[in-house]
Amino acid sequence: MVCFKPLLFCIFQLKCGKITVIMQEVKAVAGTILEYLKEFGDNSLKKAPFSEVDSLVLCQFAYLKFDGLVPEVGQEAGSVSLKELAAHPDYENLYADERYEKDNRALFEGMLASRRFRNMRMKYYINIVEKKYETQFSAVTFFLDDGTTYVAFRGTDESIVGWKEDFNMAFLSPVPGQEYSVKYLNMVSEKFTGPFYVGGHSKGGNLAVYSAMNCKEWVADRILKVYCMDGPGFRPEVLEQCRYKDIEEKVVKILPHSSLVGMLFEWGIHFEVVESKNIGLSQHNPYSWIVEEGHFRVVKGVYESRKRSDENINKWLLSLNEEQLRTFVDTLFQVIAASETDNLIDFTADWKKSMNGMIAAMQEIDEKTAKMLKEIVKSLFIIASERMKADITAGIRQAEETVKHVSRRTKAAK
Repeated sequence: MVCFKPLLFCIFQLKCGKITVIMQEVKAVAGTILEYLKEFGDNSLKKAPFSEVDSLVLCQFAYLKFDGLVPEVGQEAGSVSLKELAAHPDYENLYADERYEKDNRALFEGMLASRRFRNMRMKYYINIVEKKYETQFSAVTFFLDDGTTYVAFRGTDESIVGWKEDFNMAFLSPVPGQEYSVKYLNMVSEKFTGPFYVGGHSKGGNLAVYSAMNCKEWVADRILKVYCMDGPGFRPEVLEQCRYKDIEEKVVKILPHSSLVGMLFEWGIHFEVVESKNIGLSQHNPYSWIVEEGHFRVVKGVYESRKRSDENINKWLLSLNEEQLRTFVDTLFQVIAASETDNLIDFTADWKKSMNGMIAAMQEIDEKTAKMLKEIVKSLFIIASERMKADITAGIRQAEETVKHVSRRTKAAK
């Protein structure tokens, strides 16, 4: 992606007959983490210290399916390198998640070709999917060649169970995945020495923060930074109950321009906003975040329209009691489950069949549940309406103040 403003300015200069050194202002091509690996991959971690872009590379890499390829927690086997993974007979299993298969292949190849990551080793893989307990949890530990370690929590994968657990966060604390994250961090940190990073994308970012503020104190002391890449936040009471203040200065939260997931339950935690080449909610895709000169291209803030919508949703969620939230989430996924799929790939692949099953399921909802759902959704519209009225009122007041100010200045000038 080319930065067009300086380029257009140069064209204007040329048309005016001014061929000057202004041509040097044309910026280099900006790209994503894939271009970052090509451009900066030859810089070792000793030459260029670990950055927030490196964190996103590892968070996305954690989405690959390492089952049977990376030693699991409890196994005595040693760690494996990228080169050993590439030579493994089950190498193709890494790309079982079809959503980003092409980009994930390019990511692996870019890391393998780079001096920055080619010597990285990995171990302590865990992958748990429990339908009965509505849990999807996965983590892996990366050993970098500068002597530091990165504990990465996988975000929500393609499983319906994983997405249900995300929604459960609205009324349950902790969800099973959060409890697993604390146990995992305490356990693996005993197996290596030295400082380390913790991070994750999407739900993985939430798990990174949750584990860091609930782990043993001596473990937390070794943490360098906690990276939350567009991960949901926490209900206010959770932050109060846990030791968030103890790790607050270590938390690095990064969101794209139009964030929904990362703004859920976001209450005062400092975050940085980066530009994305995508639009709307597709900016959640890590491969869309723009990297320029080795760092994310930072922008002022989340889009105002998106921010208002996120605030409405958060206020709505907090206005509902536990029974209402549980009913809403359970009914939503009861309807989705009627599609007879257990993952989003099949759900979207045969969407006609999925929709037919969902429509039939909606007709089976009992009258009491349907009435509650109607009230729940109605409350969202009421909150959104109140916010809109408040914005309009504030706008009118601002306009009145501006008119008064101009009027006073006009009179003074006379």
